[in-house]
Amino acid sequence: MCQILNVSRSGYYAWSSRPESRRKRLNRDLLERIKKIHKVSHETYGSPRVTKALNNDGIKCGKNRVAKLMKENNIAAKTKRKFKATTNSEHSYPVAPNILNQDFKATKPNQIWVADITYIPTDEGWLYLAAIVDLFQRKVVDWAMDSTMTKQLYIDALKQAIGRCRPSRG
Repeated sequence: MCQILNVSRSGYYAWSSRPESRRKRLNRDLLERIKKIHKVSHETYGSPRVTKALNNDGIKCGKNRVAKLMKENNIAAKTKRKFKATTNSEHSYPVAPNILNQDFKATKPNQIWVADITYIPTDEGWLYLAAIVDLFQRKVVDWAMDSTMTKQLYIDALKQAIGRCRPSRG
């Protein structure tokens, strides 16, 4: 191994028996404190808040050193997603009548369609997905996506479903 690494045997044995450096020992102790603070914060603290907590406890260290130790040991803050309110129930718009009356049993295809919308967080913002489902087949008939949640999103999904399935009026 010494030949491959191009080092002398005496140099290797001197290195392997050398005591741990002061900096490495301090980093190991600091890492233990970082882990404790991170755990107490329910893993929500990142390096800036961990550094502040350490400094408040009387341990002087810089934010870059803490960030480096956290990164090397895969310690990262868990972020919570912000709640996105998508329904405004306090409006003066007319409400469609409930003609199904909670009876979701269809006896043939294209007899009862239901629609729903969901939102998907992406790196570029929210993506809204409207889907039309046939209750007889229990499958998505068609869908539409957009970056804004408007009535046009539902209309687009419905038009596509009608164009594809050609349901009879009844």
